[in-house]
Amino acid sequence: MPKTLRQLVVVGAGPAGLTAGFEAARAGWQVTVLERDPSYVGGIARTVCHDGYRFDIGGHRFFSKNDEVTRWWKERLPDDFIEVRRMSRIYYRGRFFDYPLKPWNALSNLGFFTSVACVASYAWARLFPTRPEKSLDVWVSNRFGRKLFNIFFKTYTEKVWGIPTTELSADWAAQRIKGLSLSKAVINAFRGKPAGDETVIKTLIDTFSYPRLGPGQMWEKTSADIRAMGGVIEMDTKVTRIRHEGGRVVSLETRGGDGRVRSFSGDQFILSMPLQETVLALDPPLSAGAVAAARALRYRDFITVALVVEGENPFPDNWIYIHEPGVRLGRVQNFRNWSEAMIGRPGTTCLGLEYFCFAGDGLWTSPDSELIELGKRELAQLGLVKAEQVRGGTVVRVEKAYPVYSPGYQANVDTIRMELEKIGNLHVVGRNGMHKYNNQDHSMMTAILAVRNIEGGHFNLWNVNSDAEYHEESAKDDRSGRLAPERLDS
Repeated sequence: MPKTLRQLVVVGAGPAGLTAGFEAARAGWQVTVLERDPSYVGGIARTVCHDGYRFDIGGHRFFSKNDEVTRWWKERLPDDFIEVRRMSRIYYRGRFFDYPLKPWNALSNLGFFTSVACVASYAWARLFPTRPEKSLDVWVSNRFGRKLFNIFFKTYTEKVWGIPTTELSADWAAQRIKGLSLSKAVINAFRGKPAGDETVIKTLIDTFSYPRLGPGQMWEKTSADIRAMGGVIEMDTKVTRIRHEGGRVVSLETRGGDGRVRSFSGDQFILSMPLQETVLALDPPLSAGAVAAARALRYRDFITVALVVEGENPFPDNWIYIHEPGVRLGRVQNFRNWSEAMIGRPGTTCLGLEYFCFAGDGLWTSPDSELIELGKRELAQLGLVKAEQVRGGTVVRVEKAYPVYSPGYQANVDTIRMELEKIGNLHVVGRNGMHKYNNQDHSMMTAILAVRNIEGGHFNLWNVNSDAEYHEESAKDDRSGRLAPERLDS
């Protein structure tokens, strides 16, 4: 009699979900992956195809301090990684500023008097720092000076998160630009890369690996590998109910785009769907406190307006941060500078214009045609591309792209986490699954460790963050990995 395979159901075909599916299939599990999107795997790391062009939903560099994740990537696509020279700049008041900072470039663009004011502001901040460092604007101003903060941090951060910097916690800045200050950026500009055993500051990395056909190539290949090992990937399948009893999930109920309702049972369940949706789908419901905590979680949504541009390559950057307060555009990607193989026709490029919003607001609900016209108009306003050079475009909306660290979010997550831990065969992973603003490699690592746990391990997935090593569970949780700004309670 053939041996019955252990059944694993994975929700979400993004980096975390597909990594979990692959690792479990390799370990001998019968894997079923449920993905809400009708067409694409990869989640926010997908690569969208339109009229022969491929573009990211945001740019995804393949860089990790974790050797295991790096090896995992290279094993999937051994012959398809290219090395890309990183070039990114800041656009402000009609001028480009190199990023990372190059002193002479910054000084010449700012002009003599503004430069003197920046240096004086920096000196004042170092001599008389503001205490306590509770808010993001205080933390950054203490390290760069108030003048540079207003030029290079304030506008862009507020575009991304939709919250004034005075109301954002300093924790995000402490993680995202940890170890970086104006003095270190200047020193790096003069001496080049750190030598010896010095820690590389992630913000200053100037080359990175990248799949030839975009990050979606990684997840398309991983999906094919899962299927080749006997796994199933169900697209256009939204989880609507999670049935559990006796401390275990027994099945998931789903609804397809065609309205078809199905049920999926299994021995173990790994979920990368938004934590809020996980809690609200549980049947019977968790406690009133956990449900209220889930409803209090907030997300920032994201729109990519991809435009095909005729003519010479408009700029050499991989991406440009738009700090100009007079436009709604937050960042623009030039995918020709990520990989020529993503461009559908010679003599053109594809630009990805990134807009940050909340689902249901005026930007989110605008028709695609209006968003394309907005993109054309703002590119022309910035002097990057003439409107008549644009030969077409498309729009991609992503709900719940970024978990927002709103007041009390950590207490809410802790409340949910304590109750979910009572359900022994349910494991949440990834950025949205854990409401933790992890990078792609960290999301993958939570999935790898979740599979090790269903194989008998005892790893604490919540310890995975930007700098932590990934050890077996310890008595004290590591909360250092906050990678999104938290709104201050007061």
